[in-house]
Order: sequence, then structure tokens, then C-alpha cells
Amino acid sequence: MQHWPLSGITVRTPLVELRWPTPQDLDALADLGATGVHAPGFMPFFSQWTDGDPATVARRVLQRHWNAMADWSPVDWTLYLVVVHDGEVVGSQSLGARDFAATREVLLTSWLGLRHQGLGLGGHARAASLELAFAGLGAQDAFSVVRRGNDGSQAVCRKFGFTRDGVQVNAVRGERVVSDRYRLHRDTWLTNRHIPADIGGLAPALAMFGVAGTPGRQDAPAGPAATAAPALASVLSGVRFAADPDHIDA
Repeated sequence: MQHWPLSGITVRTPLVELRWPTPQDLDALADLGATGVHAPGFMPFFSQWTDGDPATVARRVLQRHWNAMADWSPVDWTLYLVVVHDGEVVGSQSLGARDFAATREVLLTSWLGLRHQGLGLGGHARAASLELAFAGLGAQDAFSVVRRGNDGSQAVCRKFGFTRDGVQVNAVRGERVVSDRYRLHRDTWLTNRHIPADIGGLAPALAMFGVAGTPGRQDAPAGPAATAAPALASVLSGVRFAADPDHIDA
């Protein structure tokens, strides 16, 4: 996409590639979401987007990506990338932030199709998203929110050096649900950086993240749009509230 610099972003590890989804990738991701992401008796997502018939779930996957694209601004953004393994779309990873130029903090969310879980793909996808956050964008902190009882995602957070940073309470399927918030500082990430990852196509898109110049530097916001008050995002991100916790992706 000539006028959308985000479309050139890729992150590759020995097992997976994260990339901006093509229309064909989005169709594949929608099909994947509709065929199952988690056991029916346990809802890992606050937004409950997987509740519904397959056609409804598939449309929600598409709308989530389109909403994030339409609402993008340097002060309030959520980047959804597809996870690809051996040429097949197997899941989704996202990074989101508000006022990133000042906070240097990103929220991570993720999910894999049910049949792709337990193969080590989620760990590689998480390593790729952390590489993009810390090495690519110059983040100082990453955080993730995982529902209690979601043992796989809890284990992934601990594996990568995340530490507990409070709790979040939500209503899910009409019930009170408690989730753990996990935080990873840049220095801790560096000591736990055991999966190699290569970033491509990021430089032309840096200004869209509110990052100007060299990643990792405390640059000023990029351009007038970065100083404007953020509108209410359709896809929530940032430290005040996490719209979705992780899914089991070990």
C-alpha cells in the first residue's frame, strides 16, 4: 500500500513471521477465528468477540483490524499483525499505546487458532512483538493482561521475564473476572532475549507511532497531530485499560 507505511512492517523469527495483513491474510485470519480460539467454557477475552456464530466471529475479526486502521493516530494507535508459520496465517499479535512519544509503553495482546497452540509458535510470536516494541520502536516498558486461569499465557509472560504489576477487574459473560497485569522493562527484556528476530520495513512508518529519528531516543512527538488531544479509540489501548488479555499461546 503506497500511502500506508505500516503495510511494509515485518518481523521474522526462525518459526514465524509477523506482518501487516493483506486482504487475503485477513480472510484467512477471520476463517481461523471462526473455527475456534479457545475452549467454549472459558472466555479469555474481555470483549468476548469469539461468542457468536462463525459468520459473526469472522466479521468481528475483520472489523477489529479495520477499526484500528481507521482510528490510527500518533497519539493513540493499535498495530495488529498476523502471525504466519510455513506460509499459513496462524494467529494475531498486537501492540497498542497512547501518547507513546512520552510514555514509551506498549500493551501487547495475542491469540492463536486452537489447532496451532502448544507448538511453540506463541513464544516466537511474542519474541517478535517484543523485538518490534523495544528494538524497533524504542519502548521502555511492555505490559500484558492475562485472565486468571489462563495458565498458558501466564506461563508465557513469566518465561519472557514479565513481573506482576497489579490486577484488572472486568465483567465477562455477566460475571466478575480478575486478570493479572504483567510488566516487562527494557533492561529485563535484554537479559531474556533468547529468540532471534529481524525487523523489516519499519523506518518509513516511525512517524506514525509518534517516533521521530532514532528508535530508543526520547524524541518529541512527530508533527502537529501528535500534540492534539486523542479521540476515543474504537480499539482501546494504553495503560488505563486493556481491552483484551492474552489468549493461551504457549
